[in-house]
Amino acid sequence: MTHTNVEFMSRSPEATQTFGKHMGQMAKVNDVFLLTGPLGAGKTCLTQGIVWGLGCQEYARSPTFMLATIYQGRLPIYHLDLFRIESSLELLDIGVEEYLEGEGVCIIEWADRTNDIFPVDSIKINLEYTRNRSHRKITIIAPDTSSGNLLHDLVAGF
Repeated sequence: MTHTNVEFMSRSPEATQTFGKHMGQMAKVNDVFLLTGPLGAGKTCLTQGIVWGLGCQEYARSPTFMLATIYQGRLPIYHLDLFRIESSLELLDIGVEEYLEGEGVCIIEWADRTNDIFPVDSIKINLEYTRNRSHRKITIIAPDTSSGNLLHDLVAGF
């Protein structure tokens, strides 16, 4: 499977949220967003934008201690935080398949904690600090399917 690799430079938390909002507006059933990056890089900030773009007015918070939060927008939104997960088996034990195979969109923070159970057509998003600590480089890798094509449109129009 070939992939599209797109980079975006965010200069503020608000720009990260706006970028996420555009992603959420384009999201479709069974999209899985796998977010990675160091602590404080903006994973939850991007998630907030995606949630708002999906039409949910709630303020998404990282569900670190609950593991999963469900929001309702134009589609159900399953927001998972794997920071405290130790293995794929632990994630399977809590029933992650329900979220991955549900009728909504999955947003998974700290996805690199266990990445061997996610669908191959997941959209991988890495956020990282730049030299200017207030800016973030957002790298998106998506399969060359409708998601990959939409990413080109997203970045071109942003």
